[in-house]
Amino acid sequence: MKTIHHPANKRGGSHHDWLRSKHTFSFADYYDRARVGFGVLKVINDDHIEGGHGFGSHSHRNMEIVSIPLSGTLLHKDDMGNESLITSGEIQIMSAGTGIVHSEMNASLDTPVKFLQIWIEPNKKNVTPRYQQVSIVDLLNQNAFNQVLSPNADDAGMWIHQNAWFSVGEFDQGATQTYTLNDTDNGVYVFVISGSVVIDGKVLQARDGLGIIRAEQFTMDVIINAQVLVMEVPVS
Repeated sequence: MKTIHHPANKRGGSHHDWLRSKHTFSFADYYDRARVGFGVLKVINDDHIEGGHGFGSHSHRNMEIVSIPLSGTLLHKDDMGNESLITSGEIQIMSAGTGIVHSEMNASLDTPVKFLQIWIEPNKKNVTPRYQQVSIVDLLNQNAFNQVLSPNADDAGMWIHQNAWFSVGEFDQGATQTYTLNDTDNGVYVFVISGSVVIDGKVLQARDGLGIIRAEQFTMDVIINAQVLVMEVPVS
């Protein structure tokens, strides 16, 4: 097993009047040649948007874009005719494909929204754009890695144009759980949303990330009640 630790306080970021964003990987004006993604996983942005603001209409092509609200509510609109509210406990994906125009706004005028925005390179280009939104809460079992995304449309959760799997778990202090890769040619990027865990002797705090390669599985011990996102993706 080989790992790379990305502490939360070493992330890049940007701060505008209505947006505070932390970037795990190089993004926009932040560039670090040692942080240009993890295989096909290219962006993990930890965004805080003030009430009444958000990302106005803009376009994407040939990217799989996942949004996970952590608190508050996002208002999504796109040129496919979708208009929806996405709240904490839900997950959204857009396959941008041949091109999509969308906006993501804070649905509240006075309560901030916090969410993770994640970009993954697809294994098929110029697909027909699509939108999907599901409840994570309905898939959760306590102290387990619960799959919420996979390459297979028939699986629980969402599907993606990539050989990738996402799992989310909520873990009690003292719990131990092992994650086994679906494809041993993949790597795994673990992002601690809250709490504290130990993997391969490394202590991870809230918003820390850990990339894992050359492993068929890993075991996680929970120090403080934790919410953890596991992203298994191709790395070569």
